[in-house]
Amino acid sequence: MYILAIESSCDDTSAAVLEDDRRVLSNVVSSQFDVHARYGGIVPELASRRHIESIWPVVHSALDEASVSLKDIDLIAATRGPGLVGSLLVGFTFAKALALVNNIPCVGVDHMAGHLLSVFLEKETPQFPYIALIVSGGNTTIFKVSGTTEFTTLGRTRDDAAGEAFDKVAKLLELGYPGGPVVDKTAKLGNPKAISFPRAWLGEGSLDFSFSGLKTSVLNQVNRLRQKNEAPNLPDICASFQSAVVEVLVEKTMLAAKLADITSIVIGGGVGANSHLRSQMAHRCNMEGFKCYLPSPVYCTDNGAMIGIAGYHAYKHGSMVLPDTDVYPRSPLIMI
Repeated sequence: MYILAIESSCDDTSAAVLEDDRRVLSNVVSSQFDVHARYGGIVPELASRRHIESIWPVVHSALDEASVSLKDIDLIAATRGPGLVGSLLVGFTFAKALALVNNIPCVGVDHMAGHLLSVFLEKETPQFPYIALIVSGGNTTIFKVSGTTEFTTLGRTRDDAAGEAFDKVAKLLELGYPGGPVVDKTAKLGNPKAISFPRAWLGEGSLDFSFSGLKTSVLNQVNRLRQKNEAPNLPDICASFQSAVVEVLVEKTMLAAKLADITSIVIGGGVGANSHLRSQMAHRCNMEGFKCYLPSPVYCTDNGAMIGIAGYHAYKHGSMVLPDTDVYPRSPLIMI
């Protein structure tokens, strides 16, 4: 089975071609950093317009790179939500129209399901059940994954997502956009113990997250220095901030695994590409006898391949899109 998968939930236009549920024949991603960098964050209207411009060239490139044509495609999968509604509508409507015209089955995919299953694009994969930490600009959630379509929310952010905090701190420090990669890079030059930023544990046994207080603490730190006409030590601030975020992410994920008596841990989402998070999670798992699975960074950030594998399993479980099926901005998978 050849699957054409389309992802347009935020500011990346991506298309991929998969053979069944494992073999990635192509995975093309068109980013919009040049569009949004001047604003220090994503402008939804501009994102939608760029998706309109990019969607067909990206799909065409994915088909060419995979050496297949639309006549070879057996299934089209597209992100249905969550995300920016305007962005979602471009990719999802395109996918439905393409499927309708070419008489190809079509499935809508939850973006979170894509992240939860992205680890299966790698050679080494976990057994079910496993604990998954999905951490990105829009979500910070811990799931128990019992099967390819069986996901249970164990904890989620109560305010800012971790990726959003990275972006806002980067903007505050005038480091540019996107914030995650530049903070990660700058942090490598700093001392993670230089500044004692707060960790929000939210009570004993809580698996929820909160990063708004940490973000405010960074803001206050920078303002105090500027009021004294002192230049902020950017590497130390980035390293200390990143350390605070990662410590909470790792500790709560480890706690979730212990409470559920599950020994396999998976990371997904854009912040899953963060080098400090990857190294710390792997280190803690190794220390405590857990197995850590880290998808390649390209499969952590938004991409069509993960939508393809999630779409394959959704289709196998009977999911199908109707002409009037709509997108949704919030994931029904994140429920407590």
